[in-house]
Amino acid sequence: MPETQVTKAPPSLLYMVKQVELVVRAHLDELVRPSGITALQYTSLTVLERHDGLSAAQLARDSFVTAQSIADLVRSLESRGLVRRERNPRNRRELLILLTDAGRALLARHAGPVRDLEERMVRDLTVHQTEQFRQALAKAWHALS
Repeated sequence: MPETQVTKAPPSLLYMVKQVELVVRAHLDELVRPSGITALQYTSLTVLERHDGLSAAQLARDSFVTAQSIADLVRSLESRGLVRRERNPRNRRELLILLTDAGRALLARHAGPVRDLEERMVRDLTVHQTEQFRQALAKAWHALS
């Protein structure tokens, strides 16, 4: 009898996205470790760089962490002088989290290596494929948000 070849199904997209996330996070942790921060803290700083003056709840959502986790994360960044908190002038009960000059300097130091990591991730893609990849990821995120 002839042997039957069994073709394996390719891994699911969810599995592949998780693989990419884990390897990116490992590389990012390695890049920022000399500055004494984690990839999650770095992500929060980049969120503030794009949208300074967020509430803790907004920063948690945009940084992909829980509201409970963001409190510890912000405390740690604040103790290192990378962020500061101040009252929201429109809602005195709310504290806004802002990036400090030291936080901006840390991000500037890591901008090149992080850009190199991203370029390494897509180096086998054309510029057009990279843009399609970016759009596909954005659509996937919106579909689940």
